Amino acid sequence: MADDRLHLQHGPIDLILHVDASEDIRARLYSCAKKRFRTVLEELIAEMDLLKLPWSADHVAPNGRIAQKMFRAVFDSVVFVTPMAAVAGAVADDMLENMLLESQNPDSCVDHISRMYVNNGGDIAFWLNAGESFSIGVVDNLEIPELNTKANLTYESPVRGIATSGWRGRSLSLGIADAVTVLAKSAANADVAATLIANEVNVDFPGIEK
Repeated sequence: MADDRLHLQHGPIDLILHVDASEDIRARLYSCAKKRFRTVLEELIAEMDLLKLPWSADHVAPNGRIAQKMFRAVFDSVVFVTPMAAVAGAVADDMLENMLLESQNPDSCVDHISRMYVNNGGDIAFWLNAGESFSIGVVDNLEIPELNTKANLTYESPVRGIATSGWRGRSLSLGIADAVTVLAKSAANADVAATLIANEVNVDFPGIEK
């Protein structure tokens, strides 16, 4: 993309990535991301039957890295939820982790990176170097693109994942919330939490079609 971001799309997965670093470092990490992305959808499809089941401690743990992140995000849940509630966030987490690992290889460049993020349809995983921060904004209705709220996330904050869920989103929501945004330690955790909270925002009213 013209603004130094990388766009990756395969089937339902649509990512925007950015590495705030020099051109050579950015090219190195984008190359790594492209290689990893080629296997993501196939990896998920291979375990889709398991990932669509309601979470249970009796289930065999999945093999894929992303599927394992999805399982951890719903682990020990006391409400009905499937690991698929974490899929978008888990993909973002894994793609970010893959670039971070590449940056920490023997020829390390991590000290020369300010910030990185992976945005998977609004579910965002990000990394900050010391002294850096991210300013984020939430828009609850894309037809009226105005910021509804803002937050500044610093290196010291434990937050490294953002997710938004609601009836206007691309995934099914059982509630009536326009947008529920959650900040969490990972995008997968934020994804699950936003989904569950949005599902519970409801009211019985004849003017609401369900």
